[in-house]
Amino acid sequence: MKFTYVTLFHGLIDGYFQDSILKRAMAKGLFSVEYLNPRDYSTSKHKKVDDTAVGGGAGMVMTPQPLFDALNELRSRGDVHIIFTTPVGKPFVQNDAKRLATKAHVAFVSGRYEGIDERVIETFADEVFSIGDYVLTGGELPSLVMSDAIVRNIEGVLGNADSLETESFETQLLEAPSFGKPPVYDGKAAPSEYLKGNHSKIAALKFALSECKTKFFRPEQLLQHRKRTFYEK
Repeated sequence: MKFTYVTLFHGLIDGYFQDSILKRAMAKGLFSVEYLNPRDYSTSKHKKVDDTAVGGGAGMVMTPQPLFDALNELRSRGDVHIIFTTPVGKPFVQNDAKRLATKAHVAFVSGRYEGIDERVIETFADEVFSIGDYVLTGGELPSLVMSDAIVRNIEGVLGNADSLETESFETQLLEAPSFGKPPVYDGKAAPSEYLKGNHSKIAALKFALSECKTKFFRPEQLLQHRKRTFYEK
């Protein structure tokens, strides 16, 4: 799989791939990364990529020409799935990460300033995503968040692929709490049932704890889970 990041600041992204799981996955050739800087495509004398907004308003907008040229070149290389990151996009969820992990080439376009000229998005976007109802300085962090979620679903990236099946959002329940060794630390003990080796009872307890966590943090998801379970019976 290949990721292309269309960004003015590739240094904000590159460092994330220099350690841990993603570094090992890149070393094994499971995915690769490249960068396109819109400034390199600017035809203006001073390589400008922004200008004031048509109709006025605060801040500057990323102008069409550099992005049009960069993305046209990107498209000319072959099939690529282009994603724009913006707070007004649809929420990015786990099913999106799993689906996008099957793509051969995904590109993320990171906005800056007051955003990207809408004509660029209308022309090139295959999908437009938001990672939450808040505003960030640029689109690089959302691009990394989505990349991380996608890469985890590529076969061979995780040491134990079974862990994908028990994570939060694989069902409508949040993942049960985890406890590492030692069983007792600072006077606080892991659930005793975890230590008895009865896997069916451990699974039942984890399910109950998963329901409790979902009820506390995401009560609407617990209601959806119970409705689904009721109708499946």
